[in-house]
Amino acid sequence: MSGENRFRFRETQRDIGFQPSTTENLAALSPEQIERFNETGYLTTLPGLSSADVGVLRQYIDWLIEEVVSADDRRNSYSINQYHQVSGHLWDLIHTPVFVDYVSDILGPESVCWSTHLFCKLPGDCMEVPLHQDANYWPFTPTKSVTIWLAIDDVDENNAAMRFVPRSHLEGDLAHAELPLDGSVVLNRRVVEHERYDDVALNELQAGEVSLHTDLLLHGSPANLSSRRRCGIALRYLAAQVKVVPGGESWTRSAVHVGAGDPSGYWPNRSRPLKDEPHKMAGFVGGFDGNS
Repeated sequence: MSGENRFRFRETQRDIGFQPSTTENLAALSPEQIERFNETGYLTTLPGLSSADVGVLRQYIDWLIEEVVSADDRRNSYSINQYHQVSGHLWDLIHTPVFVDYVSDILGPESVCWSTHLFCKLPGDCMEVPLHQDANYWPFTPTKSVTIWLAIDDVDENNAAMRFVPRSHLEGDLAHAELPLDGSVVLNRRVVEHERYDDVALNELQAGEVSLHTDLLLHGSPANLSSRRRCGIALRYLAAQVKVVPGGESWTRSAVHVGAGDPSGYWPNRSRPLKDEPHKMAGFVGGFDGNS
């Protein structure tokens, strides 16, 4: 989607502000963890997949990355976005029971997963993910969503772990500047006056662990100048009560119901793909993967 359309969505009337989670009817998180999420905007080093399960997933992701980057088109290792629409394995990942429990604890029982995005920084990858708020890109209202970031590889400071800015989610809708897609950045927007956000927390994870962050939290990651890959997948969920602004209707098409789903029927519920067909996404490129 073009930068022009993203700015148009931002200027549309939206309910933008952090909505705290409650400590009632918790399935996986403790009241103390919910209070910490509300205070800082994130949780980290949570249990996700077992070592055996993440090993199986890593083998699949290795194959998928090779299929994408070796194809005769513009895709790169960041282009694996929304592939749960063509991958049964990723569709199944959305429904991992502990992930659904985390989402229910943060958002409530009625929710959908609208996006999956692989963030694979290969060794020597010079592209950074600029410091940004997810909500600044997305045409949703109200801002009530959570991202589960699953580490497929071990992630630490040396191989470009994400940086969170604690409590930045309480600052509301922050201004962002458009960036040129010159090969140095993945996403093409950065929060204005980003230099002042120097109190950052490293999101270091062991393979299989997850972090959770709200859509208003400032986060990003530097270039991976190490000899180790840094691969993780973002699973993006929102409360079923959330709507899209006029002009953003296409953003609903990838939705998959989780938990109690969406009784209103506003959000579609994509069925599990019958087979892997990553070639069908060859034309889906844009600023989210550094392509202009």
